[in-house]
Amino acid sequence: MTTHPNLLSVKNSLLIVVDLQTKLSAAMSESDAELMTANSRSLVEAAGLLGIPVLLTEQYPKGLGSTDTTITDILSEDTLIFDKTGFSCCAAEGFTDTVASTDRKQIILVGQEAHVCVLQTALELMQFGYQVHVVEDAICSRKAEHKFYALQRMQQQGATITNYESVLFEWVKDSTHPEFKKISGLLH
Repeated sequence: MTTHPNLLSVKNSLLIVVDLQTKLSAAMSESDAELMTANSRSLVEAAGLLGIPVLLTEQYPKGLGSTDTTITDILSEDTLIFDKTGFSCCAAEGFTDTVASTDRKQIILVGQEAHVCVLQTALELMQFGYQVHVVEDAICSRKAEHKFYALQRMQQQGATITNYESVLFEWVKDSTHPEFKKISGLLH
């Protein structure tokens, strides 16, 4: 069966969690940060069930701390975490080589902040030829309008704006998928 090239596939997906650090999340609206973290966790959990690689970045972890434990608690032991001081994840040492080595062309982005690190990462990954999917209900910014315009800008540049449920259902494709029950249990 042929499918639309913009639909996500398990074999071609790579999930990137951008700077989902507790100290940074504390600067966001509490409800936005909770939604971002919960939806990101669902995607990380689903990726684990489906064998989709996950990469994490941490912006200046000395100052901003490490990734939220709701995410790190469910990661496989071999998940790579890239420290960075540049805003684009592509600035982290070894990041672009690691992304290339997965041989996956569909990049799903979650994390913060939408108008800084997520935006710069999305634009650079598209420049490298990747199909970028930004999960609008799994990213946030301190100000709602910054997220709004960042999403608009990324979409204008060719990123696909999606939501966490769409990603989950595109990954399983069919209710007969062996992991469908577990994946649908990740909805909230």
